[in-house]
Amino acid sequence: MTHTSPHQAKTTPDDLQVAPRDIRFDLDAVRQGHWLGGDPVGTAVFNALSLTFPDGERLFMDAVRNYRHLLSGKLLEDAKGFIAQEAIHSREHHQLNSLIDRERYPVAEVEEMVRARVKMARERGKMAMLVSTIALEHFTAMMAEMHARHRDLFDNSPPGVEQLWRWHAMEETEHKAVAYDVFLEATKDWSPLQRYRVRCRAMAFVTFMFTRNISRYAARLLEADGYTPKAALKAVKRFVWRNPGIFRRGWRTYLAWYRPGFHPWDQDDRERFADWKAEFDAAVA
Repeated sequence: MTHTSPHQAKTTPDDLQVAPRDIRFDLDAVRQGHWLGGDPVGTAVFNALSLTFPDGERLFMDAVRNYRHLLSGKLLEDAKGFIAQEAIHSREHHQLNSLIDRERYPVAEVEEMVRARVKMARERGKMAMLVSTIALEHFTAMMAEMHARHRDLFDNSPPGVEQLWRWHAMEETEHKAVAYDVFLEATKDWSPLQRYRVRCRAMAFVTFMFTRNISRYAARLLEADGYTPKAALKAVKRFVWRNPGIFRRGWRTYLAWYRPGFHPWDQDDRERFADWKAEFDAAVA
């Protein structure tokens, strides 16, 4: 892993290609309920995450699309690749979501809450959409890194479902700086301090809202498995913060955001994902 000194301006590597891989996964096992190794809590957490993706990723696509007229060269190509990748992620997670037992779980209720949140984000305007996107993209890249480090997370899951989450993690890492680079381009007339303040405020807000909302959505799903509301929230919080701690484990990557002059590729973790990339490149070849 290469780290650069804080004084060295870091940008997206020139040899990085943001390539959409149009893969359809066999997700039928989701119908059977607790697909994460029989664990109702872990299944509820990842189902809750998946339920946010179709609408959330359309927001990210539009946030970048809004500034496409400012882009040229490699960044324009990367932006096109980012939009294509997110469109496929949205489609595959929509497929997963459609297979969750809607008679048993309050899926429609969670989707409604997600739509309301996304609507609020859109109504705050183009720059607010982009700033939310860069913060959430850093969050998903952090979780992807955690997945790559702790590869046993989906060990007891059906192959198609396990592949979906690995493919998603790998592509999130690949495009982790695209929206950020668009933000840098869109705010090139801003002072570094103004840019820093805006992105730090956004990250603090997104961290609070995202972790709280995912926990709430997951707890609502878990209540359908017989947990009381209090026990459901407690079990979910233990999963996301303690064991396996999907929101806690990438804290070094997370905190890097608050460093002045930060760029997502200050941490080049492509090597960590190289075998996954080779596998999914081969799948579309």
